[in-house]
Amino acid sequence: MMNAARIEVDRTLIRAKRPCSDGYRWFLRRQAQVSDYQTLLNDLVDEGRVSDACWLLDQLGPTDEVLEVDHLVADALVFAGTLRCRGHVEVSGLLRTGGDLLVGGAAQLGGALQVGRELKVEGGLRCEGEFSVGSGGRVGWSLEVSQALACEGELRVGGALRGGEAVRVAGQLTVGGDVTTQGELRCGAGLKLQGDLLVAGDAFIARGLEVAGTVQCDGHLRAGWGVRASGDIRAARAIRVGESLNAGGVIEAGPDYGIFAGLDVPMAHWSSCAFVRATQRPERLMSGLWDDA
Repeated sequence: MMNAARIEVDRTLIRAKRPCSDGYRWFLRRQAQVSDYQTLLNDLVDEGRVSDACWLLDQLGPTDEVLEVDHLVADALVFAGTLRCRGHVEVSGLLRTGGDLLVGGAAQLGGALQVGRELKVEGGLRCEGEFSVGSGGRVGWSLEVSQALACEGELRVGGALRGGEAVRVAGQLTVGGDVTTQGELRCGAGLKLQGDLLVAGDAFIARGLEVAGTVQCDGHLRAGWGVRASGDIRAARAIRVGESLNAGGVIEAGPDYGIFAGLDVPMAHWSSCAFVRATQRPERLMSGLWDDA
């Protein structure tokens, strides 16, 4: 990570990054021979050139600079370092940081949210655009994202999680309420939630899935380990799990689709690691050991 005080942007540096002709002409027209990195980002945003500011951050990377504010109200902000806000954040457009984003209150974003490293929001967070976190994320209350959600680490949400066209979390996903998506769900580790899981597409969980409510998936349901739900487990297509299936209600796959348990377990160990439990034996149970106890 660069030290912000040492970053000076001149014509030679900008030209070496091969900018678009319109952006380079703006730089020659508006800037002095040498410009401070963050000042240049601010000027671009103020001029409505938010995409150019994002391009510059992509080229030069994050800094160790820290911006601390009581509250943040802005049309848009591109900050190369870490942003600490003690109160609420309200941005009508894009909010992007090269480092962390730390918010003591709630956050309302009318556009996209792009966090280079870690996200911590003590209150709730609502994002009308795309949501991208380069490291782990933690939201104290609910998290609502209208478009795609991507987190490259662990994500913890205190309340409900509502995602848009896709929800992709590389690490563990832990949610204190319901999880609802308008598209596919992909989790690179395990998923644990205290409500219902409602996925309007395929659901892939690399490890285990533990749900305090019901599971409803409008596509395929795949878990690398086992699946346990207090209510029903239903999918519009196939259900495939590496270990056991355990439902407090029924287990149902779509018409002409099968239910497969124990795909990653030797048949000799099905009784302990690949059992299937529900209020009634599922139709088209293709693998796993039905346990009616």
